[in-house]
Amino acid sequence: MTWPSLQSVADKQVLYLITIGRRTGLPREMEIWFVVRCERFLPVRRNCEVAGWVKNVRRNPKVRVRIGEWRIDARARVLDRHTDRRLWDQVAAIADRKYGWGDGLPVEITPVPSCPVHSDPRIKPGAGR
Repeated sequence: MTWPSLQSVADKQVLYLITIGRRTGLPREMEIWFVVRCERFLPVRRNCEVAGWVKNVRRNPKVRVRIGEWRIDARARVLDRHTDRRLWDQVAAIADRKYGWGDGLPVEITPVPSCPVHSDPRIKPGAGR
């Protein structure tokens, strides 16, 4: 299934974020509110600086996003209130328009284009060119 433009799913209420547990190494899925800006997802959650999913993202930024039947691999980055101040404020304004509140910790999630994977581990990318 092909992934749509992120703007086409911007009006959805929630996405499902799958992180890898920092202690167990097991996938952890959670429902979270989000906004879209510049073809990136930005989940926003109140009072979550010490939440397990944020700690998981900080330990391992490889995540997966699911909205309905669509799934995509991505990389996540917890925004820094000072370094990312402009983006933080933009996300807060978009979230306020969408949900009626904009305070919370935003996380930037950038989709990663999928690459063809060979089933034979001896085949190296670019071999035979």
